Amino acid sequence: MNASTHLNDLSLRLLGRAFDELDVEESRVVESIAQRAPSSRDAADIEDAQASTGDRLADKVAAVGGSWGFIIVFALILFGWMLLNSEVLQRFGLAFDPYPFIFLNLMLSTLAAVQAPIIMMSQNRQAAKDRLTASVDYEINLRAELEIMRLHEKLDQMRIHELAEKVDTLCERMDGASKA
Repeated sequence: MNASTHLNDLSLRLLGRAFDELDVEESRVVESIAQRAPSSRDAADIEDAQASTGDRLADKVAAVGGSWGFIIVFALILFGWMLLNSEVLQRFGLAFDPYPFIFLNLMLSTLAAVQAPIIMMSQNRQAAKDRLTASVDYEINLRAELEIMRLHEKLDQMRIHELAEKVDTLCERMDGASKA
């Protein structure tokens, strides 16, 4: 029996559909069962291996920009900027961004305009990781369910064989008792 016939028979027996009718996850599970190979994979490793430099950079920017440390440091910088330009430098006539801090507002708007899409890229990447994790979880759950079904089938076959032997033994006893 060639490999494709074996996969098709296994698919029909386990899932009730031909191998070429299965979706990607199901066909991967049937192939791993046929090869007696593990089907578990780490979704994070798969996604990280496929990540570009820009993806990894977006993740790092989102991790830093979405932390309390960033918020506290950023608030201190803003407070220092405003204090420096309103009190300290204004006494000497050197304030480069006096109240209403137009240059500061421009820099904040620019930062927000750049940071928001980067964070959205990271969120999209995280959503893709979540979809991959769900797919891998489905494969593992399907594999476990199919293996349990196969074990039940084997146990049922063993039980039928055991019962057939007992019936044969009883028939032999009854034949022996009726002859005596």
